[in-house]
Amino acid sequence: MPRRSRLLAPVAAVVVVIVAGLLVAANFVTDYKWYESVGYTSVFLTELRTRAMLFVGAALLMMLIVGASIYFAYRSRPLTRPMSLEQQGLDRYRMAIEPHRKLFFWLIAGGLGLLTGASASAEWGTYLQYANRNPFGQTDPQFGIDISFFAFTYPFLRVVLGYLFAAVVLAFIAAVVVHYLFGGVRLQSQGQRATPAARVHLSVLLGLFVLLKAAAYWLDQYGLVFSTRGYTFGASYTDVNAVLTAKVILAIIAVVCALLFFANIYFKNAMVPMVSLGLLVLSAVLIGGVYPQLVQQFTVSPNEQREEKPYIARNIEATRGAYGIAEAESETYDAKTELTPEQLADEASTIPSVRLVDPSVVSQTFQQMQQVRGFYQFPEVLDVDRYEDAEGNTVDTIIAARELDGPPEGQDNWLTRHTVYTHGFGIVAAAGNQVDAEGRPVFTQYNIPPTGELSEVNGEYEPRIYYGQQGADYVIVNAEPEYDYPLDSGGGDNEEITTSEDVEGQGGADEARPPADGAEAEADASPSPEESPEATEESPEATEGGGEGGGEGGGSQATNHYDGDGGVQLSSFFDRILYALKYSEPDILLNTAITSESKILYDRDPSDRVEKVAPFLTVDGKPYPAVVDGRVQWIVDAYTTSSHYPYSTPIDFARATEDTFSQGTDSATTIPGNQVNYIRNSVKATVDAYDGTVTVYGWDEKDPVLKTWSEAFPGVVTSKEDISDELQRHLRYPDDLFKVQREILKRYHITDPDAFYGGQDFWDIPSDPTKEGDSPEPPYRQTLRYPGDEEASFALTSTFVPRGRDNLAAFMSVVSDVESEEYGKIRMLELPRSTVILGPGQVQNAFQSDANVREVLLPLEQSSAEVTYGNLLTLPFGDGLLYVEPLYVQAGGGGDASYPLLQQVMVGFGEEVAIGGNLQEALNNLFEGGEGPLEEEQPKEDGQDGGDGGGGDGDALTQALDDAAKAYEDSQEAMKNGDWEAYGKAVDELGKALERAEKAREEQGE
Repeated sequence: MPRRSRLLAPVAAVVVVIVAGLLVAANFVTDYKWYESVGYTSVFLTELRTRAMLFVGAALLMMLIVGASIYFAYRSRPLTRPMSLEQQGLDRYRMAIEPHRKLFFWLIAGGLGLLTGASASAEWGTYLQYANRNPFGQTDPQFGIDISFFAFTYPFLRVVLGYLFAAVVLAFIAAVVVHYLFGGVRLQSQGQRATPAARVHLSVLLGLFVLLKAAAYWLDQYGLVFSTRGYTFGASYTDVNAVLTAKVILAIIAVVCALLFFANIYFKNAMVPMVSLGLLVLSAVLIGGVYPQLVQQFTVSPNEQREEKPYIARNIEATRGAYGIAEAESETYDAKTELTPEQLADEASTIPSVRLVDPSVVSQTFQQMQQVRGFYQFPEVLDVDRYEDAEGNTVDTIIAARELDGPPEGQDNWLTRHTVYTHGFGIVAAAGNQVDAEGRPVFTQYNIPPTGELSEVNGEYEPRIYYGQQGADYVIVNAEPEYDYPLDSGGGDNEEITTSEDVEGQGGADEARPPADGAEAEADASPSPEESPEATEESPEATEGGGEGGGEGGGSQATNHYDGDGGVQLSSFFDRILYALKYSEPDILLNTAITSESKILYDRDPSDRVEKVAPFLTVDGKPYPAVVDGRVQWIVDAYTTSSHYPYSTPIDFARATEDTFSQGTDSATTIPGNQVNYIRNSVKATVDAYDGTVTVYGWDEKDPVLKTWSEAFPGVVTSKEDISDELQRHLRYPDDLFKVQREILKRYHITDPDAFYGGQDFWDIPSDPTKEGDSPEPPYRQTLRYPGDEEASFALTSTFVPRGRDNLAAFMSVVSDVESEEYGKIRMLELPRSTVILGPGQVQNAFQSDANVREVLLPLEQSSAEVTYGNLLTLPFGDGLLYVEPLYVQAGGGGDASYPLLQQVMVGFGEEVAIGGNLQEALNNLFEGGEGPLEEEQPKEDGQDGGDGGGGDGDALTQALDDAAKAYEDSQEAMKNGDWEAYGKAVDELGKALERAEKAREEQGE
């Protein structure tokens, strides 16, 4: 080849190495800058230091063992070799290697060391847990050792043993190759096939291998607590009575065999190691394999229930403890299927708190009514939180962040995506138990600039969302003018986003309506930019006018200058080079608007930020926004997990946390699909949506795993005592933990080993009957009154059906209000096996087959409208279980402009189902004769103060009752027609008639 061509390949290789090195260096430095910007450089340095230590230690160990083996094999090569075709064929390889043997030596030893070091550095978490281990304060039932040995020490010893095995095996292979290449081992020669030096060398390596095998056998006995041999996870009868003994015996035999290999240093006889190796293999087959199998076949299998009973009990106790369900309460619930009017009246107070608004359905409604511009986005499944209304009552609230999805269509380029459209704007919230006359959510926080109860609590509110789940992977602020929010075309009052699209034939609004009852003033005259604090006090830099990527339709816009503490300052040209390399984007260097005042914000997803700050945590799949102290905070639940809890049955997180809410949506779980058998919700974390501040609060500070990690990363976890009162009100029981516990309770609600072995009472999670497919029904957040409780509480609920059947087996609830003394308490109502209570699927079928319900549904289904079934809620009610399901209707053919409206509510109790225009009407249709008591317990509208009294004789009483009945009928008719003025008058007349009736009754009694 020409000289120039020969040089091309090395030069290209050097260029590739340089470019790769620059990219690695850029990522390394920018990672450090990110940790510095959030105040957690100790995390970066601790992980880096641990990785480096393990890398160097493992690399040196591998290089030392393999290098020493190669060196000894070369030094002990025979000076003369017999004349043979084999040796003549090897001469050319020896002649080629000999001049460069040092280079080959360092390439082999160094290459293996680098590979081993890289692999070992990935075990930094295992090492840190071992080095900082904390006791659990509990011992395992077999060995009486603290569980921390199995959770922290055992995994580390396994890792160390694995690397030692690899080093000895590679050293043995390298020794065989060198001895063969230089004549120490001869495969085709007569007589001795190995020199004495080669036999000694290989015997020592085999002895080390067998000695390590003895250590592995000894360690294996502790690994039996993770055995899968028996009926349940953990050591079984065969493991304890056969395998455990076999492991000890094999360890002793392995030590003897190792000594025989070492003895061959003196014997220098090939028979000694061969006999030792044969003895070890034979012992492993007979003692370690055949003997346990015989015990299993002839002792356990014919008597499995009796022999395995104590080990099943161990598994049940360990599993319930590891998953935090040991204290779960279960009671038999003899659910009634009929109610009297009096019982209905007793339960009527719980009716107003029933959450009818389905967070998985109304996202499209939020999108149409509160999107403002096409580049804003709401998640497909909204969140449920709790806020106080104007009267101070805590109300289940549907809440979502209005995040930025990207620049408008046709304007999506690097400049607009990364420097102009940088942030979302505001929280949108709606009452969970109310809809307006058209079936739309009753918004309690809405519009831009923000209007509503959430932003008016403290007078100060920062609505901008620079850190969230949508948008570009990074943005650069304080460069180009940043789009803040739209103004009208005249630059005056802010754009009003309260118009409802007309839903033809389904009662849609034909004109703009306020987003919430009582908000007419705000809807008709929202504050102008000059009056808005967002455009003046909070953002003095906000201006009207056409900045880059201006508002749609030629309207003007307000722009913003970021003054938060988030992000990394681009203080020098070198910083810009780093980030241009990191993101492979030359525009970061070429854009002249980027100055030393600019900042780059990246790793903006709340879950990602928490995982980077606390890499030992597994975050919940659904962070949720909350307004806390005038700022939007993302609340992220996080878990400490382990896969080494003795006897506890492992579970796959990805599978356990799947349901119809998580599949195919942007709220899909971020938990990896790994097997774990211990979990604690040990951390509640927050991420500030404006400046990205990450705070990790230790929630379960008694958790030994959290204590261990806290010692490994001091200063990362903040005390639980630092949680503010307002933040604490928005904390809740996490979704994924509940799903995992629900999955475990399918079997482990049974605590009797005999019943567990039989498996007749195992449960299943019902499929979501409102969706196609067989995805598990998601748990629902709702306020309910649990049987025996005096007050209703915020809860996370689910149901179970018997395995292989569809009727209801149990109702599960956990107290989700952290301010309650019973927070986290799991309670289950088990239905009697002798009584068939309809399960979710059966109730859904009853809804669709009942004649009265079909009479209402059929016209909707046959029209062009789209009918959507909302969440099927199950809640204790009147010593039974009540099913409530909202029905949404969306105009067909309306394209993206239409959205679901809540038009009907279906209810079921016992075997009866009914439908109504609202929950009250549906219940009245369900419980015949219950209209009066239920109506009287409903909260009254303003103006229902009552009126003047009536006469006192029997005629007066009769007349008053007739008037009350007529007024009630008028109110119901007005409600159906959406005529709220007539409804108010009718209710007023009803109150007056009831007062007259009461006065007449008292006069009769006198």
